Amino acid sequence: MERSGPSVRPSGLIAAFSAALLAAGALVATAPAAAAADADLARNGGFEAGLDGWSCSGGSGVAVSAPVHGGTSALKATPAGSDNARCSQTVTVKPGSTYTLGAWVQGTYVYLGASGTGTTDVSTWTQSAGAYQKLTTTFRTGPSTTSVTVYTHGWYGTPAYYADDLSLTGPGGDPVAVPAAPTGLKAGTPTASSVPLSWTASAGATGYRVYRSGTKVLDTTGTSATVTGLAASSAHSFQVTAVNAAGESPKSAAVNITTAAGGGGGGSDAGLPAHALVGYLHSSFANGSGYTRMADVPDSWDVINLAFGEPTSVTSGDIRFSLCPVAECPGVESEAEFKAAIKAKQAAGRKVLISIGGQNGQVQLASTAARDTFVTSVSKIIDTYGLDGLDIDFEGHSLSLATGDTDFRSPTTPVIVNLISAVKTLKAKYGDDFVLTMAPETFFVQLGYQYYGSGPWGGQDPRAGAYLPVIHALRDDLTLLHVQDYNSGSIMGLDNQYHSMGGADFHIAMTDMLLTGFPVAGDQTKVFPALRPEQVAFGLPASTQAGNGHTSPAEVTKALNCLTKKTDCGTYQTHGTWSGLRGLMTWSINWDRFNNWEFSKNFDAYFGG
Repeated sequence: MERSGPSVRPSGLIAAFSAALLAAGALVATAPAAAAADADLARNGGFEAGLDGWSCSGGSGVAVSAPVHGGTSALKATPAGSDNARCSQTVTVKPGSTYTLGAWVQGTYVYLGASGTGTTDVSTWTQSAGAYQKLTTTFRTGPSTTSVTVYTHGWYGTPAYYADDLSLTGPGGDPVAVPAAPTGLKAGTPTASSVPLSWTASAGATGYRVYRSGTKVLDTTGTSATVTGLAASSAHSFQVTAVNAAGESPKSAAVNITTAAGGGGGGSDAGLPAHALVGYLHSSFANGSGYTRMADVPDSWDVINLAFGEPTSVTSGDIRFSLCPVAECPGVESEAEFKAAIKAKQAAGRKVLISIGGQNGQVQLASTAARDTFVTSVSKIIDTYGLDGLDIDFEGHSLSLATGDTDFRSPTTPVIVNLISAVKTLKAKYGDDFVLTMAPETFFVQLGYQYYGSGPWGGQDPRAGAYLPVIHALRDDLTLLHVQDYNSGSIMGLDNQYHSMGGADFHIAMTDMLLTGFPVAGDQTKVFPALRPEQVAFGLPASTQAGNGHTSPAEVTKALNCLTKKTDCGTYQTHGTWSGLRGLMTWSINWDRFNNWEFSKNFDAYFGG
């Protein structure tokens, strides 16, 4: 959230794309001849047995009879939307050994690479191969590496590519046994549409497959997964298998679970009305919108977020809040008047929260000491002013250390792990009535549909989608998520089209992603589960001065109609209808007042006051 005028976060996609291609080009190498004792370890590298031994993302691959380089078959894989048509297999290797990877490829932007080498993962590529062209690269395995994953992939939005006669030559690894069936399968608390599962790891497994009533529904490399897209009050039986290069284990013992009734599961409503309006009140600073006293906030606002609790330093975790100084904010109330006004709002059924962060308040909980200080200092603010809860508005550099995680379901980055732990501690301290909201930017949420962690090609900002593990870990505690649908540039929706700020389609597409769920970074094995509609609002600037992406009342009404009634939809077609969508958030109450309350009046008119 901005203190002053609007600013735009450059996406950097074009520059990052160019950098990625240059970096990838630097990896092209002419491979030395393999030693006579080396063997070709790739299974079905000529695709003569179809896709046996290969796994292609999103069902993108198929064996075809033409064009081929050798034999009678080749791989054809077609990128689609955020899927780059990655086809891979895991191969057993020896530690501390040198390997040569090669393949014949045809198409535009075709990649060949190896990951999990234990040293430096490698890749090579060709920009344009009108006929079959040989790609080769070499790597050395780490001292404890016993398997690597070799792969090919194309590029987003390009036509199908072809690959044939893929080989991995080097010393063969020790034989690998099929892993035993996983044990300890159990189900967590189900929602109306999803069931979280976890199990005990199987020795030697490189991945797991989850089955529902005998049908495979997802693959994962971890020991937990959430099955989504289920009907409310429906019964299901789940089993899991372990897989590695040698094959797939028998199925585990089954666990039977029934989903919750419609509208059930996760997150406290904390007494909010069916449709709520959330706004930020500039209580600690002044800008061009002018100061608004707490007592003068209209009844339209159901949740009032005090902007902002700010850190004494970026890494301390120490958060402070105080009212705007009189010299900066003429007309500011006394602290006693402020506290009394908060109590009056609460008596009228409104919620008042402390919001942490904002555009300038950078918070990095990189240590457990910072985490504990955060809990103590935020608790002091809540207790001092008698507040109802906490709003997390971490932006920009607050998540700049969130690098390296590749699975939102099991984060390891300290700034993410410590934030989750701190919020859970606060929730446990204050109980079920504690209101928890979050206001991430689209960069940190919906952009995870395309990029997450290091991204699929290493050039994208590694923070993209960094809020996803926080939202996922706290979804059972989360009252309301209201993503900032502004200051973001264009973002791709589930229709694999880019949508621009300021119109109904943008809000429809961004909100539909949260209510439908989406694969993270195009990985169909890592689907971010849908949130319940009563946990979701979408955020907009209250005026043209408040931020880039201001949306007219008419377009806001269209977005609400499409999401809650499936009428007035434009080019984007939703995956459902959510009459229980909680409402809207805006930056800010002050800017809405500056704009003659246009935003809140439109909300009141739409939902009947």
